[in-house]
Amino acid sequence: MYNRVIKRILDIIIALLVLIVGAIPMFVIALLIKIESPGPAFFKQERIGRGAKVFWFYKFRSMCENAEHTGSGVYSDDKDPRVTGIGRFLRASSIDELPQFINILKGDMSLIGPRPPLTYHPWPIEEYTKEQLRMFDVRPGITGWAQVNGRKDVEWNKRIELNNYYVDHVSFGLDVKIFFLTIYKVLTNADNANTGETVKKSEGK
Repeated sequence: MYNRVIKRILDIIIALLVLIVGAIPMFVIALLIKIESPGPAFFKQERIGRGAKVFWFYKFRSMCENAEHTGSGVYSDDKDPRVTGIGRFLRASSIDELPQFINILKGDMSLIGPRPPLTYHPWPIEEYTKEQLRMFDVRPGITGWAQVNGRKDVEWNKRIELNNYYVDHVSFGLDVKIFFLTIYKVLTNADNANTGETVKKSEGK
């Protein structure tokens, strides 16, 4: 039976393996980031996790320092001047996501689950409907059902519907399917660039 305990044990095992095997490559990546541009190698940001609780979310920094508060805000594409040279490679390969395995060990995240949204984007937690809040019933993931069904092209109301589908149908089989679809998406770099704003307030908001 695939329950939260088994899913959590698998998450810990996978996270430990990735962090142990990837320790040296991650150190080299962090060093290259520091050499190319001023600022920390890691980027941390407040995100909303299970139970709608806020946690610190980690990534390798792929943009200039304080980029979120300049230019086009949370939206960026492959032509965004805020993205560094190594940052373009990290984003295209999704290697910038590797520090999130630290979030998995801490218990903030899972390998598979809804991607954790920002505290203010697509909208503040107070503006989520009761139905939309269901996406926070499980740990957020590095990848999820919405990511393999459109990723950054999907409008947020639809993205949350896909997240809720995962919450309602979570299983070992679905996680395996998402895992292999994610590998395909990463290798083909599919849907990995913002094509424009993907926030559309639903009626009643």
